[in-house]
This record gives sequence, structure tokens and C-alpha cells, in this order.
Amino acid sequence: MSAPRTTPWPLVALFTAGYLAPYLLPTTVGRLESGLPLSATQAGAVGSALLLSSATAGFLLAARVDRVGPRTLARLGLLLAVVGYGGAALTTAVPAVVVGAAVGGFGSGTITAVAATGIAAQRDPHRTTTLGLLGVSALAGAVYLTVPHLGPGHAQPLAAIALTALAVWPLTARLSPRTAPALPRTGAGSRLPHLRSGLLLAAAMPCWSAVQNSLWGVSGRIGLTQAHLSEATVGAVFAVALGTGLLGVVGAGALGPRLGRALPIGLGTVLIAGCIALSASATDLTTFATGEIAWNLLYPVVLSYVIGLAAALDPRGRWAVLVGSASSLGTAVGPMTGSLLAAQAGFPAMGTVLAVALLAVAVPLTAVALRRRTTTVTTGEVPVGQRPEGARGTARPATTALRTADGASRYFRRSTQPNS
Repeated sequence: MSAPRTTPWPLVALFTAGYLAPYLLPTTVGRLESGLPLSATQAGAVGSALLLSSATAGFLLAARVDRVGPRTLARLGLLLAVVGYGGAALTTAVPAVVVGAAVGGFGSGTITAVAATGIAAQRDPHRTTTLGLLGVSALAGAVYLTVPHLGPGHAQPLAAIALTALAVWPLTARLSPRTAPALPRTGAGSRLPHLRSGLLLAAAMPCWSAVQNSLWGVSGRIGLTQAHLSEATVGAVFAVALGTGLLGVVGAGALGPRLGRALPIGLGTVLIAGCIALSASATDLTTFATGEIAWNLLYPVVLSYVIGLAAALDPRGRWAVLVGSASSLGTAVGPMTGSLLAAQAGFPAMGTVLAVALLAVAVPLTAVALRRRTTTVTTGEVPVGQRPEGARGTARPATTALRTADGASRYFRRSTQPNS
């Protein structure tokens, strides 16, 4: 019989804590603008600094998680998040807020690097990713419903991120404190496998994320100023949208690899482009809500398949971390890009530009997914977490990549088992 599939809850919790800051970007940027002496562009720049710091952490730590140890790095990231975001929430001095946001962003990137490395080592990384997206979507939706009732000021969303990091800390006891043993220098050893596909994916993701977060960073302003909605109504729309995103993630998790990755990534990105154009042109509640809800339904679905594709390129998780960090670079410039485009051309024209850019980037993303599928079929490679068709019992490690994944999975096994 095959081993029962366990849920790596510490990794899911770390994923949630690491991704919460980008998910709360609209309310964070909006609150910085309204609660501090900052213009819309300046507030967007603070959000960009936070996300750029997060991306920097990912690039620095992509190949170091297994050397330092997941427990040590996770706790370091959580500590930086608590101190950075918490400190920024407790002060009204703009320089201190900027420094705190940057420190907290580095913590978020560190947390995400540990989570991505551990998820890539799982036998079913797509399932773990969808659980993480479920967690962060649910938590962000709750924050969007709660923040408007807690009074004005910039502190509430930043404090929510800091408190989440603090709550996740106890789960780090179930991560391994030791560094990983040296892996054999074959296949997925010291050299990055699938270099061409990985580089193409890493090059495409900044644009993909920049487009998403250019709109996400100004969505609150679209609702408030162009659609003439109240903050409570905009927050409710975001909460419903994120709740609908939960359904999308559940559907993606249930569907799994049945449709491959090329169709969900390619077609999903094209549909998202239409949602962005619709949302950016909204002048009433119906149009605004339709665009935001449809967009948030599709976005986590496509993201889960992209993360799964990056994890499949290297079971040690290096491409997952590098692609995630490249995505964070795009996320970082998103608020600034959206603010500048909106200021120069208006929201509808901004939406059109972003939609066209997203249609263009759908091509390389789909090409990588198709190439990965072709490579798997022609080489007989068995993706992590799947058995050969018709096989019974435990699947044999038919490739070097799968053997390496098994070794990495043993390394992270403590993260999926309770303390003895």
C-alpha cells in the first residue's frame, strides 16, 4: 500500500504568512495615503519598497534554505516580519514606516523562500500550494471585512501581517532544525535542471505579476474615486472577490493535473486580461464588483499552476524560489506602475495597456508549460507525486529528479509530522 498523504500544515502556514502582504496591498497603500502625509504615488512607492525587499530576500536565499535549515530561516523571517510590520504600525514617522515596511518585506520574502522550498519537496506540490492559497485568501478576506470598522489610520493592515507572523511562530517547531545532507551531483543536484525553461519562466513572471499588481494596487482608488463607492463597500467587494477566489483554488486543487498546465495558465491569463480591462473601466458597483470578483476567481488558479510548474522544474525548490522572487519583482513595481499609468492616462486607458501586456506574456508562459509536458512525455519522466499509469503500490523513482525529490522530502518530513 502507498503511504498516506499527510498535510504539511507548517508549510501551508508559512505560505499564508509570506503571501499576506501582497494580498493586502490595496488596503495597505490606501491607508498609507490617507493616514500619512503621502501622495498616492508616494504611498505606492512604499508598497513597492516592501515588495522589492521581499523579492531580494528570495533571490538571496533561493539556494540556502537547505544549508541554513528551514526552522532557523523561518523563525528569522517571522521575527523580521513582526518587528518590521509591527514597528511600522506603531509609528506615524514616514521614514520609520518606510524602514519598517522594508524590514517586514524582507521577512515576508524569507518566509516565502522556506515555504516554496519545502513545498517543492512534497510529493504533491500543487495540492500544498492550493492549501496555502486557500489560507491566505481566507485570511485576507477577513482583514478586508474587518479593517474598515477599526477606524482610520495606516496601522491596521500592517498590524494584521505582524500578528499573523507571530501566530505562525509555534508551528516552526515542526520544521527540521538541521541542514540538508549533500545531494548527489546528478540531475537535480548542484546544477539547475531545465535551465532554458526556468529562465524563460523567470523572465516572464515579473511582467505577469507587474500587470496584476498594477491594477491590484489601485483597485481601491478605482472603487472610491471612479465608481464612487464607500470604503466599506469596496472592502466588502474585495472580501467577496477573495472568497470567490477560494472556490477557484478549491476547483484547481480538485482538478489537479488532469488538464495539464498549459491550458489553465494560457487560457486563464487571457481571461484575466479581460477582467483587468473591465475592472479598470468600472464606474458603478456592478461593473467594479464583476471585474474584481472574476479576476480574483481566476488569479489564484493560474498562480497555483505557475507555482506548480516552477516546482516541477526542480524538486529541490530552487526554481520555485527564483520564479517566486522574480514574480515579487513584478509585484514590487506594480503599485508604482499602476499609479503612474492612472495619473497620466486615467484608469480605463491603464486597464487597456495592462490587458495588452498580459496577453503578450501569456505566450512564453504557455510555451514553458507545453515544453515541460513534451519533455515529460518524451523522456518518460515521472512528475513528483504521480505514478506511472497502471502501476500499483508505491511508485518507483524512475528518474534522477524523482530520487532527488525523495531525498528532499525526507529532509522536510518533520514538517508534516507532529512532534514526538
